[in-house]
Amino acid sequence: MDIVLLAKAAVMGVVEGLTEFLPISSTGHLILAGALLHFDDEKAKVFDIAIQTGAILAVIIVYWQKIRSTLAALPTQRQAQRFSLNVLVAFVPAVVFGLLLGKMIKSHLFTPAVVATTFIVGGIIILWVERRQERAVRVQEADDMDWKDALKLGLVQCLALVPGTSRSGATIIGGMLLGLSRKAATDFSFYLAIPTLIGAGAYSLLKERALLSMDDLPMFAVGLVFSFISAWLCVRWLLRYISSHSFTPFAWYRIAFGIVVLATAWSGLVVWEP
Repeated sequence: MDIVLLAKAAVMGVVEGLTEFLPISSTGHLILAGALLHFDDEKAKVFDIAIQTGAILAVIIVYWQKIRSTLAALPTQRQAQRFSLNVLVAFVPAVVFGLLLGKMIKSHLFTPAVVATTFIVGGIIILWVERRQERAVRVQEADDMDWKDALKLGLVQCLALVPGTSRSGATIIGGMLLGLSRKAATDFSFYLAIPTLIGAGAYSLLKERALLSMDDLPMFAVGLVFSFISAWLCVRWLLRYISSHSFTPFAWYRIAFGIVVLATAWSGLVVWEP
């Protein structure tokens, strides 16, 4: 396996891990990084989705105590059953809308104008949410959510089908707008990411399996490892960060990055293809 290709896989893994769980959209960052590295063919697009599994493994490890206790209590405890049902309820809309609209979105919305717009609009929404003088918090912990909260968050997550929106940004900020505390919204966003991103990765690998061979295994392994390490560091940092900080810096970053997306597209540096 070409050492240069493995180095590119490592860089892409780091980009995925650092951006997947921050409210800044991993998709836009992977497109730009792939274009700069000339790592953007059809196989690379499958790679970008598959290495999300490494990032999800990091979330599973960080939240392992909660996940293990929930699974152990699932047969007997109502709270564990309710929590598991909430994750399932929130997961279903992404499956339905992803299967129904995924192809259309790739064909018509994967443009620099759309991506830049969602980056900038998302940044403005974050600024608005963070600057509201009063925000009534109904749900302090993710365990306190009911199925209606979960369904609403699942529908909000579907906004991330539009490139540049950010899955974590949509669910965290959407959760705060729906009355969840910053911690509850962040925690549930991470829990919901587990079935969502594992499902997306498995579906992509199955659908595009004809493009892949055993020779690609080292490249995918390197991407997964670096995605896992960077995501583990990022998730642990974010959980500490939200205890005393707002998401305002990410909002300004999104606005600036939206401008970068337009600049790279107009300059021809990045070729945006569905």
